[in-house]
Amino acid sequence: MSAALQLPARLDLTAAKPLHAALLSRRGADLVLDAGQVTHLGALGLQLLASAAQSWRLAGHALAIMPRTQAFDDALTVFGMPLDQLQTEPQP
Repeated sequence: MSAALQLPARLDLTAAKPLHAALLSRRGADLVLDAGQVTHLGALGLQLLASAAQSWRLAGHALAIMPRTQAFDDALTVFGMPLDQLQTEPQP
């Protein structure tokens, strides 16, 4: 895996554009997203992470989210989003 991309504490509308740009700049390689400081995961942030997971999956690259805060995991539960939908395994 490559160096981790630190996610902001609040994954909401204000974080979406800079996070999108950061994700685009890391396309084409395995990626770890560090959610160890996340205190709020909004719907737009979740949508962006789900889109990134799909893009990484289609490209055959790994995407992992670790570490994660309890707030991040709790938000996934509230949204009904299984963690494995946001992470991918590298393809041979």
